[in-house]
Amino acid sequence: MPAPSAHFLRDAQDADLPQIAAIYGHYVLNSAATFEETPPDAAAMAGRRAAVLDHGLPWLVAEEGGRILGYCYAAPYRARAAYRYTLEDSIYVAPQALGRGVGHALLVELIARCGRGPWRQLVAVIGDSGNAGSIALHQCLGFRHAGTLQAVGYKFGRWVDTVLMQRTLGEGEPGNGERTQA
Repeated sequence: MPAPSAHFLRDAQDADLPQIAAIYGHYVLNSAATFEETPPDAAAMAGRRAAVLDHGLPWLVAEEGGRILGYCYAAPYRARAAYRYTLEDSIYVAPQALGRGVGHALLVELIARCGRGPWRQLVAVIGDSGNAGSIALHQCLGFRHAGTLQAVGYKFGRWVDTVLMQRTLGEGEPGNGERTQA
């Protein structure tokens, strides 16, 4: 992996939302990494960010010279109470910053922050089984393949898979199949 350039990671701010929306909009319009078909604007991204922060979870950006190179965040995996110790990550890197270690740096920091909380599992729901970059990034950071949901999305005139990957956080799973109360 290439060495990261002179970018730094920090918590996302309101002023970052137009650039975040532009990065995400690129993927909405040009890839099956997300199954959204209409790019949300900065106001919609502000609502999403607020929901993440309301859960006490991180939303991070990588910045270089005032430009946002990428962003990532963790959100609750599902709404039901039994899933309260499981998170889902989302990560998007600006096209011009691909291959510079931005995604790796963001995901390392996200894992570290989530690992300091009460959460036990981090799940990646990767759009498109051909999304080799995202699959490789998650795999190199300890995510294991948990399954593939075949042809669950339809985008750009084709059926698209979803790859599920997961890794433990913090204390991880109880050992030897024992059950613990939370």
